[in-house]
Amino acid sequence: MSQDQPIYNGPRVVLAVLAILVAVHVARSYIGDADDEWVILANAFIPARYAGRILPGGDIAKATSFFTHIALHGDLTHLLMNCGWLLAFGTIVGRRITAPSFLALLAVTGAAGAALFLACNWALAQPMVGASGAISGLMGAAVRFIFLPEGFDQASGGAARTRCMTLAQVLRDSRARLMIISWVVINLLFGLLLGQFFTAGGIAWEAHLGGFFAGLLLFAWFDRAQPAGAPTADPAVH
Repeated sequence: MSQDQPIYNGPRVVLAVLAILVAVHVARSYIGDADDEWVILANAFIPARYAGRILPGGDIAKATSFFTHIALHGDLTHLLMNCGWLLAFGTIVGRRITAPSFLALLAVTGAAGAALFLACNWALAQPMVGASGAISGLMGAAVRFIFLPEGFDQASGGAARTRCMTLAQVLRDSRARLMIISWVVINLLFGLLLGQFFTAGGIAWEAHLGGFFAGLLLFAWFDRAQPAGAPTADPAVH
């Protein structure tokens, strides 16, 4: 192995997002408890805000917290877990789409996760923080192409690219179906039954599923592989 070979040679946008998440967490450690509480209440996603609860951030936060909650984490363990998942799935998806598309996908899936959390927890006063909903969206996006015959070549930056699978093709692929079902079952199991044993605040399984299905359903809009209308072979399914 060359001594000049970098430890990580994935998309720079993934490293940029990781740096932002770490920087925000470190910055919060240097402010007082009162200021940190204000940051949480103004930027976390809190369903009670939409039920008339007056909170820091006011009406502006009703819009911005759909996105700003992604940058906040409960503790170092929460941050490191999300950074690990982001490094794994962000690298796969980020090698296929452009940096602006990657950032837009993160924002959309993070907001979708927050929306489902709101729908299932109307008026809840507990803040929801973390990038896991958005990262789950990257997982859902990856389902659209990693099971293609050349899917891993695409994920590693290979030149040969085809359009991602259609939703119908996803449903016909046994591996894709298994990944979708497994993610749903895991989140329901840990979110509804076991979450309290792993984190004091519980696991926001609704955000995970909302982000995942947003990534799965919407990824084609962010995909750069082939222009619309370009010929593509129907991939083999199992």
